[in-house]
Amino acid sequence: MKEKVIQEKQRIVEEIKGKVDEAQAVVLVDYRGLNVEELTELRSKYREAGVEYKVYKNTMMRFAFKDAGYEDFNEHLTGPNGVAFGFDDPVQVAKITHEFAKEHEKLEIKAGIVDGKIIDIEEVKSLASLPSKEVLVAQALAGLNAPITGFVNVLQGNIRNLVYALDAIRKQQEA
Repeated sequence: MKEKVIQEKQRIVEEIKGKVDEAQAVVLVDYRGLNVEELTELRSKYREAGVEYKVYKNTMMRFAFKDAGYEDFNEHLTGPNGVAFGFDDPVQVAKITHEFAKEHEKLEIKAGIVDGKIIDIEEVKSLASLPSKEVLVAQALAGLNAPITGFVNVLQGNIRNLVYALDAIRKQQEA
């Protein structure tokens, strides 16, 4: 019986470690004081954005974060914690968490991990202020497109002026 419990705990640690390794962003929150409706609302917002939110025992998370190479993250694992894993867009998980924390003051952002770096509360908030991945891609494409559009306009202006000059010459020779 005891061996089954140990195996189950090892499976949970491996599950957490796998999610930490796979996620583009991880945000740790203290959810004390939120009622069931508020937690359900938070989970729903995460789910809509493709973010996975789980509550694990701190001891399991300590082992998993240590195995994943984030031993310093363990200092944040006190009290009841929920952890959100953002797999597609690192900004999305921070943005949802920050917006929800502004509306529900009892939700406390503790720390996060982005691109293999542990970030504090302020860095999570600044990450939340960035535009989403789609907006950044659109801005980059618009930036790439602008010089091409300008070049085409310059060429059209030169061709237009050449046509005007040729038309003036034609009119002068007809007269």
